Amino acid sequence: MFDELLNLVKEHAGSAVIDNPAVPNEQNDAVCETATNSIIDKLKGMVGSGGTDALSGLLGGGNVANHPEMGNITSGVAQDLMKKFGFDNAIAGNIVSQLIPTVLSKLAGKTNDPNDNSFTMGGILQSLAGGSGGSGGGIMGMLKGLFGSK
Repeated sequence: MFDELLNLVKEHAGSAVIDNPAVPNEQNDAVCETATNSIIDKLKGMVGSGGTDALSGLLGGGNVANHPEMGNITSGVAQDLMKKFGFDNAIAGNIVSQLIPTVLSKLAGKTNDPNDNSFTMGGILQSLAGGSGGSGGGIMGMLKGLFGSK
């Protein structure tokens, strides 16, 4: 999922990152990677604290920009950018306000498009829940964790 989401971030990084004079060109890729990691971390947190309903609500096809979790996600990405690159609050805020709602809207659109299998809700959930195999990975591992089973 990381690579697909990174490509989505890079695809929409134009004015927010690439054309932004506050972001040195040699840091463009690293800023996109940091934003992607931060988005994934926040989505993992949503799944961990609210189960699948929180993620389904965000990516279910409604207005992503007005979703209650949007502030948490953008704040987290901004904090990570400030921490890693030394951007001030205004620069980081500008990047995330231009980039994150667009990326999450596109992610929701792809997730709900039956003709686009680059992102599916099941695949996203599996990736966020550590679906690379093993007894605790995947959706079953997440569900077992939610219900206290081992």
